Formats: sequence, C-alpha cells, structure tokens
Amino acid sequence: MTQEIAATLQPAADGTAAAGAGSHAERLAALYPAGPATVSREEGLTLFRDMTLGRRFEDKCAEMYYRGKMFGFVHLYNGQEAVSTGVIKAMRAQHDWFCSTYRDHVHALSAGVPAREVMSELFGKATGCSKGRGGSMHLFSREHHLLGGYAFIGEGIPVALGAAFTSRYKRDALGQSDSDAVTAAFFGDGTCNNGQFFECLNMAALWKLPILFVVENNKWAIGMAHDRATSDPEIWRKAAAFGMAGEEVDGMDVLAVRAAAQRAVERARAGEGPTLLECLTYRFRGHSLADPDELRSEAEKEFWAKRDPIKALAAHLTSHDLASSEELKAIEKEIDAEVADAVEFAVGAPEPDPGELTRYIWAED
Repeated sequence: MTQEIAATLQPAADGTAAAGAGSHAERLAALYPAGPATVSREEGLTLFRDMTLGRRFEDKCAEMYYRGKMFGFVHLYNGQEAVSTGVIKAMRAQHDWFCSTYRDHVHALSAGVPAREVMSELFGKATGCSKGRGGSMHLFSREHHLLGGYAFIGEGIPVALGAAFTSRYKRDALGQSDSDAVTAAFFGDGTCNNGQFFECLNMAALWKLPILFVVENNKWAIGMAHDRATSDPEIWRKAAAFGMAGEEVDGMDVLAVRAAAQRAVERARAGEGPTLLECLTYRFRGHSLADPDELRSEAEKEFWAKRDPIKALAAHLTSHDLASSEELKAIEKEIDAEVADAVEFAVGAPEPDPGELTRYIWAED
C-alpha cells in the first residue's frame, strides 16, 4: 500500500485537563499547521516501531533500576519519543550526525545503535557502545554517527557545531561536492539560558552551517518550570536575533516533527543555513529515576498523558487503513522480545578489563 495521508496527530483533551496544563497547552492550541504532513504505510510502520522501541526500552530500564540491577543516574525519555523519531528518521542514517544530552538512550536507538549495545552500556559492560566507560549519560557510536551524550547541559552543542562546520569545510574548502551531511543537536529548554546556546547559534548563522538546533521543551528543567526561568519562553523566536529560520512544532506529533525536520534538513543541504526547532513535548516520568516527581500537578500530567505520541500514531495508522491493530500488536511483541534479548545479553556480557582503564584516552587509540 502506497497511500499517503495528511496528518495532524492531536487527540482531544478535555477542558479540565487543559485548564491545568499551563502555557504549553495554550501554545499547542495556537499552533498554525505549516502544511499537511504525509506518511506512507512503510514510513508509518517505521516510525511506530522506532517510538515503540524507545518506550519499551526505557520501561525496561526503569524495571532494572528499581530491581537494583542498574546503577547510577538514569534519565528516561518516556513521552518525548516523537522528537527523537521525527527528527532522526527525517535524516540519513550513518551519513548525518547527531549530538545528544544526558537523556540519550532513545536518540541512540533512533540513530541505529543496537539495543544490545545501549543496554550493555547502561550495565557498564565491555560490550556497550562506549565500552562500559560512559554509562547512561555518555552513549557514543562513531559507526552510527552519534557524537555522544553529555551530562552537563549545553556541552554537546559546540560538538555538533564542529561536525556541521566539518561538513561545510569539506565541501567549500576541500572541494568535496558530496559533503552534504547535516547535524542535529538535541537539548532541553533549560539549556537555552546557557552561553553555549547563544554563541553556537551566532556562529552557525554567520557561517550558514548545516545544523538543526532541536529544543526538546518539556516544560521542566529538573524542578524549575520553564516559564519561570527565561525572559521569553517561546524559544523558537530567539532564532530571529540571529537571522536564522525558527519554528515551533507539536512535539507529541511525530508526523509534524518529521515534516518540520524535513524542511530544516532541506534548507541545510541547500546551503541555506541552520534552523532552531522548538518541539513542545513532555516527559511522563520524573527528571530521573531518583526523582519522586512531586512538583508537577496531576492535571498537567493528565493532559499530556492523553497526548501520548505512540497511541496517537497508532490510532492514525489504523483509522486511515495504513495498518491493522493486529500488525501493530505484532510489532510490539517483536520489540518486547528485542528488549528482553538486550537485557539478557547485557547481564551475561563481560565487565571491562581493569587493565584497560586508561585505554581510549588518547586519540591514536
């Protein structure tokens, strides 16, 4: 089936929930569609599978953590899957580049890092994508063009800028006409008050670098409400100060995110420079698994729970005859088996060799 559909995945929320949901809900209601987003059956199933993998993987991480099998800081991505999937699946695998944050498990999975390698890293095993040295917040895979997760906010943005500069330099200075890689830098709303954010936007605009600055605005920077922490809570508007394209999008709508990312990538590959993309999203869990999540109101959580991006895409696919509920359930079953296999593999994998403690520090290795 090659049918394509116009898509706006916005399940209705009742007035009571919306009333307590805050400014994000008001901004979502005021969004103007930039144009119809289309998806084929094959594309829709790919998006559904990727988001489901992210969700089930994170749920299993929570289970392992609370059972005392996984240690350290673990920041989960539940609820924000439409951003990772929508942006990364709009780009070219193992061609374009990605920079993440400390909430990086799902970005890694969307970029193609095998679930076994990601789970192994969370268990600190030698088979992890960072050889067991990085843990939850420092996933890295050169093979899959994942330039790392970063524990301190804003750290990844200059790294992403460097990747975008490399792409442009190879084309303009070295004459490599096929150098058209685009970089996506993911970060949260709290990062947008930091110096690296403004400095890198400025440099990207000056040099028209092929980069997407992707703000995952989930309303909360740990326990600080976004509206209380910034003079202008509409982050996408800051693009105007640097003369670059800026766009806000419903970050719970994978097709809307994907369409916005496609527009931004097209501009970047054409040499038209960077884009600041603000995705209005929400995390369903606390800041980390050690966070009791007592600051957010129940009305707010209820509002966003009704906008679950995976349920919304599933409903859209079935209602437009792009997939049956049985097909989607089969995908979920496959994902559950894949995640279970990843845990089994990670548990049985070897610990890093203590004799290699100082390996991978120097560039020659």
